[in-house]
Amino acid sequence: MRLPGPIHPDGGNAISFDSGYAFPEIFPDLSAAALAALTVYRGESLQYGSPLGMRAMREWIADFMRKDGVQADADNVLVVNGAKQGLDLICRLLTDDGDAVVVTGPTYFTAIPIFRSFGLEFIEVPQDGEGLDVAALRARLVQRNAAGKKPPKFIYDVPDFHNPSGITMSLERRHALLELAADAGIMVVEDSPYRRLRFEGATLPSLKSLDRNGIVLALGTFSKLMAPGLRIGWVCGDPDLLTRMARLKSDGGTSPMTQRIILEFFLGGGLEPHLERARAAYRLHRDDMVAALHRELPEATFAVPHGGYYLWLTFPQGIDTGLLAERAYDAGVSVIAGNAFFAADDPSSAKAHDVPKRHMRLAYSHATPEAIAQGVQLLAGAFRSMN
Repeated sequence: MRLPGPIHPDGGNAISFDSGYAFPEIFPDLSAAALAALTVYRGESLQYGSPLGMRAMREWIADFMRKDGVQADADNVLVVNGAKQGLDLICRLLTDDGDAVVVTGPTYFTAIPIFRSFGLEFIEVPQDGEGLDVAALRARLVQRNAAGKKPPKFIYDVPDFHNPSGITMSLERRHALLELAADAGIMVVEDSPYRRLRFEGATLPSLKSLDRNGIVLALGTFSKLMAPGLRIGWVCGDPDLLTRMARLKSDGGTSPMTQRIILEFFLGGGLEPHLERARAAYRLHRDDMVAALHRELPEATFAVPHGGYYLWLTFPQGIDTGLLAERAYDAGVSVIAGNAFFAADDPSSAKAHDVPKRHMRLAYSHATPEAIAQGVQLLAGAFRSMN
């Protein structure tokens, strides 16, 4: 069955539950901010930009982070072309071919090829309902040390509404992770694009706000806060490290025009009303998808996240979600099989056969409530066809 009309952002006809596309109906109106950028600030906006980013933009981001408990000023902020460029620059600066990095199993699937491109070894540690299993990580580090191997260069995690699992790391685990990392002399890369998209419950301190040893590099982005097409993010950390990262940028400076548009929108008081709309929309989408799954696909289990974009499904033993994803796409809904989120899922890896095959990530962010109901129904039909 093919659905009418271009439902998927890439122009296909499948309902999109795959990637974390934003909901277009809540995109902010940036026309006034863009007009100011191209008139009042034309000389700045259309010129090459500073590798570190516009000073005014960095000052705003630093204030934004201070309100979240982070001790930061403009010198602690590097503006980048989205958080993925920040992750790439961190790898360029901190790692060499053959170094190791710690990731959760599962982890953000786009980070995996970035790490692979630098020839990095993965130390994949499990997570539970409280987030990254610090005790398991400690045991792995002890094993590496006993084997004469170097410690990893950094620990990468998404502590708030984890991508893909939706888990938020507990406060106890946050303290334990930072204590372990400080004792072992390991940096921590905190990637938290969904932090301000909390639907309910109390906000926990970020890892960066708890960092007393200067070991956390925090990645932020406006992609999930406003719109992915803006491609503006930041790295918060030690000024010396950020200056060295800026020298590694090959982009001529992150777009001053886009930075100015965002900044004018913020200075005009546009951010908080927009975030309220975003939280309301995504909470509705989450609730609709949860209800549809309970109704149409009770065989799949999942934890309900308190924010973010994703649900992480676990199917009964014997279900290969790679095959299920193919059947679902043929039926008219696009999903991502869970094996893509495990670092060992590489044909050259000896551990590839151990990667779980019965998980699936569903994004509730992009589709309308009506499409969510229909897409889950189609996914359930594809699942039934496998039995």
